[in-house]
Amino acid sequence: MTEPHWRPARASDLPAISAIAARIHPDLPERPEVFAEKMRLYPDGCRVFAADDAIAGYGLAHPWKQQQIPPLDRLLERLPDDPDCLYVHDVAVLPDFRGGVARAYVDIIENLARASGIATLALVSVYATRPLWERFGFRPVTADADLRAKLASYGGAATYMLRDLAAGTDAGI
Repeated sequence: MTEPHWRPARASDLPAISAIAARIHPDLPERPEVFAEKMRLYPDGCRVFAADDAIAGYGLAHPWKQQQIPPLDRLLERLPDDPDCLYVHDVAVLPDFRGGVARAYVDIIENLARASGIATLALVSVYATRPLWERFGFRPVTADADLRAKLASYGGAATYMLRDLAAGTDAGI
């Protein structure tokens, strides 16, 4: 029995990732090929939370451009040549395994961004998770009409958020 931990995602993890996504995000469905493409385009940002032989969560992140939210359930086709953020597409963990798990994934992504010379993390908060992301140092962005239109596909409570890594740490949270 090993301690639950984040490890790089593998193609063989796709069925578990899709099952968790369907359970955690029933109103925001995405096809397995969308997850597979993210894993292919930026494997360093794609992790699963492994608990023994089971997958209890996943995190997907990739380089992107601020204010240009990737559409849900659509293929990216390619990553930008000049990214200015590392976009956290999703972090989903089964309820029985929550409690510090998302923080550990964000730490991994923060280190990855810093190593890549990227100074900003970005995400869209859904399902009233904004307070969680604020504890991790993310701040809401005032959305203009274009950004509001892009956020609409993520649900009514969706909030675009950024975390400036150059501003320092978030008080050890």
